[in-house]
Amino acid sequence: MATEVVLPEMGEGVTEGTLSRWLVAEGDPVEQYAPIAEVETDKVTTEIVTEVAGVVLETFVEAGSTIPVETVLALIGRADEKAELLRPTNGNHQMKAAQERYHGRISPLVGRIAAEHEVDLNLVDGTGRDGRITKQDILAYVEQRESQPQPILEHQSELPLVTLPPAASTIVPGDELVPLNTMRRAIATHMVQSKRTSPHVTTVFEFDFTAVAAHRAAHKADFVRDGAKLTYTVYIVAAIVAALKQHPMVNSTWTDEGVLLRRAINIGMAAAVADGLVVPVIRGADGMNLLGLARAINDLTERARNKQLTHADFKDGTFSLTNHGTSGSLFATPIINQPQCGILGIGKIEKRVKVINDAIAIRPLAYASFTFDHRILDGATADAFVSSVKSFLESYT
Repeated sequence: MATEVVLPEMGEGVTEGTLSRWLVAEGDPVEQYAPIAEVETDKVTTEIVTEVAGVVLETFVEAGSTIPVETVLALIGRADEKAELLRPTNGNHQMKAAQERYHGRISPLVGRIAAEHEVDLNLVDGTGRDGRITKQDILAYVEQRESQPQPILEHQSELPLVTLPPAASTIVPGDELVPLNTMRRAIATHMVQSKRTSPHVTTVFEFDFTAVAAHRAAHKADFVRDGAKLTYTVYIVAAIVAALKQHPMVNSTWTDEGVLLRRAINIGMAAAVADGLVVPVIRGADGMNLLGLARAINDLTERARNKQLTHADFKDGTFSLTNHGTSGSLFATPIINQPQCGILGIGKIEKRVKVINDAIAIRPLAYASFTFDHRILDGATADAFVSSVKSFLESYT
């Protein structure tokens, strides 16, 4: 009896994923628990494995397709089994529009497009093998349908609200269109949504890392002995935690009923990866000493680079840090990671000339930019928070 391999639930709130590539082909033998495909969500790339050994009888999803959880991806069984007789026909594995209006076999992508545009698939002419409806078929049908003139309603009391489409981009010879992957689409959606959700204001300070640099030079060998790398980021996170305890309003979320103060202090730490940006969370940061923070940060950074983060690593953040200075940036205006109150950006730490007590000195300095939700914080309260971070770092012993 063949076994269905389905797209499993991959975390709270994750309802779909993009099958980025197949690791096997139809007819390939597979071992139990062997990976057969890679699936991307907005945050992670994960491998889909088969729970049984056998032969890949048939695959049902094309690479690049975005599909909901519980979609059947493939059938695994004996080589002599007929895949045609075992194709999933249960409506639970099809899109709602396909389940109600069409009984032919379609890809999940075609089903999703049909559901989004309320297309009766019985009206679409399929040009694929055996009359199967392809992505191009349904997109052509939707385009043709939408190009038809709409009837004018009589006794219309008011004009409809018109939303102007974005300006079209002209593609000229030599241009290249880079398709959007799942992560890039998610980043775009989240950033636009954040700017629309809360009024962003940014305040800028300059931090002197002289005291931190001295402490780090004296103790980094001890941390290496204990299996941790002592970076400047470790000190910055420790300073943020201390400042959030002094200014709990910053560790909050806006609601229509009032400002929700978060008891836990979970620091989201923006990390650049090959395909974009992720923000894993240091959970319970307020209960960690410097060594504990170093180990947590090292672990999240390493797993982010190796694409080993799970959806649990992104949950429940209450405040975020972006250390954009690691790529050479001096100054930035970060966008809030909703639904948090604010995000602190740290620029490149570099030696600069500074006047101290009427004398010229050379100090390791960095610009710090704090972007905050102006519904929750005003300038004075925001500056008080950043001043506490600054004081912690500049007086570290």
